[in-house]
Amino acid sequence: MAQFSFGSGSTNTGGTAAARIGKIKGEILAHAVPEEVLGITGSQKQIPKNTGDTVVFRRWLPYGGTAGAIANNVDPNDVFFANGTGDRTAAMVTAHLTTEGTTPTAETITPVDVSVSLNQYSVLYSVTDKTFDLYEDDVPAEMKKQVGERVALVREMVRFGELKGGTNKYYGGTGVTSRANISGKVTLNMLRKISRNLQANHAKRITSILAPSPNFATAPVEAAYLVFCHTDMEADIRDLPGFKHVSEYGQRKPINENEIGSVENFRFLTSPELAPVQDSGAAVGSTGCVSTSSSNIDTYQVIVAAEDAWGQLALRGANSLDITWIAPGQKDKQDPLGQRGYVGAKFYMNAVILNGSWAALVEVGSSAL
Repeated sequence: MAQFSFGSGSTNTGGTAAARIGKIKGEILAHAVPEEVLGITGSQKQIPKNTGDTVVFRRWLPYGGTAGAIANNVDPNDVFFANGTGDRTAAMVTAHLTTEGTTPTAETITPVDVSVSLNQYSVLYSVTDKTFDLYEDDVPAEMKKQVGERVALVREMVRFGELKGGTNKYYGGTGVTSRANISGKVTLNMLRKISRNLQANHAKRITSILAPSPNFATAPVEAAYLVFCHTDMEADIRDLPGFKHVSEYGQRKPINENEIGSVENFRFLTSPELAPVQDSGAAVGSTGCVSTSSSNIDTYQVIVAAEDAWGQLALRGANSLDITWIAPGQKDKQDPLGQRGYVGAKFYMNAVILNGSWAALVEVGSSAL
């Protein structure tokens, strides 16, 4: 079981540059807070205690499905009909004809298990007794806030990292087959190709998301394929033909505050945490795309998801997050004078693609405004 630590590596003391002793105390200013979007989807599974470090997701193969293809996240045979000339649907009818007085051959159904091992992650801050006793701000309270925010950020990056590994890929530009040659932005025609592919593979539109509450529950939403992308792409999305802003929805409700609008079968959610791969595409030239170094296009990785395309371990329930708050003043052999306190959390997390043909990875450039 892998373990990862995101501790700060130092202790907050009363002598920090941020101290305001002897000065008029102003308000605590707002700081950057990570925005979670991917966490509202995915097949949610809670982490039970004392049941091992591996979670197994299972699906049953449809008629004609291929186990190996699904297990490797390659498009499975979810279209029921084999490739070939002529009337491909007639074979389905013929295969199910019965003969009078003859019992048809019994068949079985086949499960496909997709396993994911848990990783342990942690966040840890430390504060001295002097800061705790004398500092004018409630430093531990601010640490607690940032622990929660960092947990959310780490979990979002775990999800993003897994979904970026999808094999159902689309690239921006004409005739592009690799990231190094990406030269175009998101287009309506590209989205229509993705929609055609998802529908041909019987990928269902998402109709529920994780409810915005501490409980393990879902909330219904209007059916659509969800598109998750970086905030830099908002202008390109708004320029898509037929784009409808959330303010035009009428009776339809936005999925969450990060939804910016919809086009045909797709609803778009943006987050600055879905960071691009800098300088990884084709030469900027006259493409009009963003480039960090003004040489090669920054590649934006866009996740398109259908129902049950991927799974995650949900941050819900008492057993999913282990919180630490040790106030300064607690004495032991390691700290005989009780000079240090700690605020932190540890948790188990992972994500996994369950069906590669029910999701898509889009790699495109973004307009340099």
